[in-house]
Amino acid sequence: MKKVTVIGCGGSGKSYVARELGRLLDAPVTHLDAVYFDDEWNSLPMEKFEAAQRDLVAAPSWVIDGNYNSTLHVRLEACDTVVLLDLPTRTCLRGILFRQLRHGSGQHQATGIYNRIHWGVIRYVLSYRRTMRPRVLRKIHDLTPDHATLVTLTSRRQARRWLTALAAHP
Repeated sequence: MKKVTVIGCGGSGKSYVARELGRLLDAPVTHLDAVYFDDEWNSLPMEKFEAAQRDLVAAPSWVIDGNYNSTLHVRLEACDTVVLLDLPTRTCLRGILFRQLRHGSGQHQATGIYNRIHWGVIRYVLSYRRTMRPRVLRKIHDLTPDHATLVTLTSRRQARRWLTALAAHP
């Protein structure tokens, strides 16, 4: 496990899992929100965003977290492991709410937490399982190399146990 993409709905715990994986694997961690947005929430043009990801995945090891379906192919084609956080909608909604309470609104942080909660984010989380999840699953199936491992985690407890097991048996 040297090249890991962590994907899932907003509020699912992608940043936490990515940070822990980076620590366990001694690999650099990139939170795609930090690449896509500047300090004033201006977005990078999509062609530059894709090029930046191509540079990231050329490295010998990495952990990258974020969905960004339009550029997911870049990470899937280059990874050896996909970690899919496939948590229930209510868990993800709680995740964005607690993140809001812990970190405030509109903040960028070195931890990879880009906390910008608005109705668009809430609608995205509410519709993720119905609209985005099938597209993500299809891309995982179609684009992930045959040698890659898919790890699907369906609860925060399962994610913590998986990380603990990984730490015990690297």
